Amino acid sequence: MQLRYGFRLYPNGSQRSALARAFGCARVVFNDALRVRENARAAGLPFVTSAELSRALTAAKKTPERAWLAEVSSVILQQSLRDLDTAYRNFFDGLKGQRPEMGPPRFKSKRDTRQAIRFTANAGWKITPGGKLRLPKVGDVPVKWSRTLPSTPTTVTVVKDPAGRYFASFVVQSSSEEVLPPVTGGVGIDLGLGHFAVLSDGRKIDSPRFLRRAEKRLKRAQQNLSRKTRGSNNRDKARMTVARAHARVADARREFHHQLSTQLIRENQAIAVEDLAVKALARTRLAKSVHDAGWSQFTAMLAYKATRYGRTFVRIGRFEPTSQVCSACGVKDGPKPLHVRRWTCGACGSVLDRDINAAVNIAKAAGLAVTACGARVRPGPVPAQREETGTHPRTHPTRVLQTGIVDLR
Repeated sequence: MQLRYGFRLYPNGSQRSALARAFGCARVVFNDALRVRENARAAGLPFVTSAELSRALTAAKKTPERAWLAEVSSVILQQSLRDLDTAYRNFFDGLKGQRPEMGPPRFKSKRDTRQAIRFTANAGWKITPGGKLRLPKVGDVPVKWSRTLPSTPTTVTVVKDPAGRYFASFVVQSSSEEVLPPVTGGVGIDLGLGHFAVLSDGRKIDSPRFLRRAEKRLKRAQQNLSRKTRGSNNRDKARMTVARAHARVADARREFHHQLSTQLIRENQAIAVEDLAVKALARTRLAKSVHDAGWSQFTAMLAYKATRYGRTFVRIGRFEPTSQVCSACGVKDGPKPLHVRRWTCGACGSVLDRDINAAVNIAKAAGLAVTACGARVRPGPVPAQREETGTHPRTHPTRVLQTGIVDLR
């Protein structure tokens, strides 16, 4: 499988200017090509192919209006056309029902907080003996190497994030030597807000709540930003302060997810989670807590690490009644309100913890060999029967008044 390894870049002043020029050229080529295809669609003409767009790009470089496109590597311009093809492909596949529905490609803005360019192998980039990243028409950029690459990378993507930091993302091919030795047993995971994860063996992992802990600092930074005059340099500095504060929260959350997912993958041969409706939960009053937990990012890490290290990852349906079934006897006694955290089964008399019981049921629904004893149930008196989470789907029209690639057909 292909993996991405990210490392921090530290370009100097001239290199930052060269990267800004490359970001702008890639953005202009993307917008010009999108405009050509949109004009062809509005005129009822056939879909403009990638080969026609590539020829139009070559011709545009020879015009006075677009001669500055030759100041950057031609590879990143061609890759920008490939990105447009990918955006269209995702849009059409969504209409066919082959993937989640996506909106049509939209124009990029120079005010976008994230900028990226991609270099392939034929661009001539390389890692120098001194450990720097040599990029064509940019120079040798210092890199903070936190680990070694497992194999020779095929492409590198240079990204500038909203906090003004630069990163190099390498695509490498993983080897079969990384498969971990098999272990016995599996685990079911019930994700939540009170506890980030509850395991079927009874362990409960507290939720770090990184965003909640940083709210005061974020509030002060946002208030300082709101006082600045729009378009001023002080507002740009204040915006960068807010972006860096959010970046620290996101980095801490990502580090927590990486450490926990790696630990679970190493300890268990099989892992089962529930397919949560995160988008629906994010539209409720719990939206901030749902986003702070980052369940989707965590389960995605579990999925790719299970594939990488030879583990089994199972995602059960979101409509499984994991909180309604007794993990000891299997009797379903109906839904329960959220404030009920412990209850007694009316059939067998077991005292059940809501989260641990759900984790055990998730493991059982996935076919894992998990016994009810892992739920820490205890027998008790039998009482009377009780009742009782490419492009955005919403497009934002952007007015583009700039002329660029001309349709040569």
